[in-house]
Amino acid sequence: MRETILSYIDQGKDIALNWLLSPAAWSQFGLLIAAYLLAQIAARILDPKLTKLLTPATDSVSYLSTARRFVFQFLPLLLPLLAYGFTAIGEQVVTSLFGSGPVIAFGKRVFLFLAIRIFARDILTDTFLVLLGKFVLVPVAALYTLGILDPVILTLGDTRVAIGNINFSVLAIIRGLIAGSLLFWLGHWSNSQSTIYIERQQMRPAIKQLTTKAAEFMIFGFAFLLLMNIMGINLSTLAVLGGAVGVGLGFGLQKIASNFISGVILLVEGQATVGDYVELDGGEAGTIIKMTARATFLETFDGRWIVVPNEDFITTRVVNYSDSGSANRLEAEFSVSYDTDINLIPDMIQAAVSKHPGVLQKPEPPDCELRGFGDSGIDFVVEFWVEGIDDGKNKYTSDVLFLIWNALKENGITIPYPHRVVEIKGQIPTETAK
Repeated sequence: MRETILSYIDQGKDIALNWLLSPAAWSQFGLLIAAYLLAQIAARILDPKLTKLLTPATDSVSYLSTARRFVFQFLPLLLPLLAYGFTAIGEQVVTSLFGSGPVIAFGKRVFLFLAIRIFARDILTDTFLVLLGKFVLVPVAALYTLGILDPVILTLGDTRVAIGNINFSVLAIIRGLIAGSLLFWLGHWSNSQSTIYIERQQMRPAIKQLTTKAAEFMIFGFAFLLLMNIMGINLSTLAVLGGAVGVGLGFGLQKIASNFISGVILLVEGQATVGDYVELDGGEAGTIIKMTARATFLETFDGRWIVVPNEDFITTRVVNYSDSGSANRLEAEFSVSYDTDINLIPDMIQAAVSKHPGVLQKPEPPDCELRGFGDSGIDFVVEFWVEGIDDGKNKYTSDVLFLIWNALKENGITIPYPHRVVEIKGQIPTETAK
């Protein structure tokens, strides 16, 4: 390796010496300087005009305005690309006169390198792309500029790395790392764009989630297959290996498969979706805040999260308080004393409860019913409809009980409390003095 590097250095010295002593080389240097000065003049003329053309109104959000903003960010490449173009024209002239133009060809590669460096330094903004440009694109462009890219590629291709019984070339490993990282970055970007597009469509939330997950699987699956093809891995071998592994793991992953299929059924049928308040047979209750391929996340009123396997939503009974609509009927129980004229109670309580801004008149207005005669008082219950459920942000039952208490107090009606009569048989024992 050291001898190879020294030989390249000696070749570089010989080439530089030949350029310095050759009149054709000096003429090519002159053409390079002329091409750069001409590019400077053209850039000064074109830059303000292109800036005006590519700068849309600040509040414009049309597709044309978006395209203009996208093109505008490449304006810093104007000067090196113009120099590259003028140098390419000069190279054609030199080649037609002298048969070859190594100096001007080198200058053209230098201008291309400057454009790539500006692109990686000033135009790329994404963190991953900045790293890729800094550590991959710019070094490759530098090797191409120096004219040693092909020898470096051949050397990396001939260098082998053994992993067990499998041999990889260093070039294949580097190519796989670069292609894999770029493909999965593109997959992540495509997935985010498809998610934004799907969210804008008029669909049920469950269908949106299912479509988003399907698009994600398709994008990353395609990226994986493309990466395998780039690395030269036989996909038929992977199919055989995947089948063997699938049979071995299938018995141990039955629950995961069951939960996954149950999740797909839930998303398609829409029996429960994000935002619904549900209660399961096992006692789990809460608002659905997230649905994944394996489980559903419930948030209780006290802020705790409950992770429920999707299979439980299919195999057990689930009460969905939000499925048929957001209106729910609640009850508030109370009692009055036995000396109360109970005929006055229904109208009084119904009027009081109707004052609550959260109580609905449809599908039914508040309804006060006699439930029974208790040990200490007469038992009533008022039924009322509200938007949502109790014990959340509104605390409906608490507010209604306050209204009932105030209505009873204003009308002089007392709420009974338990009384106990103790009967003592025989003589009451007295304490004897000592």
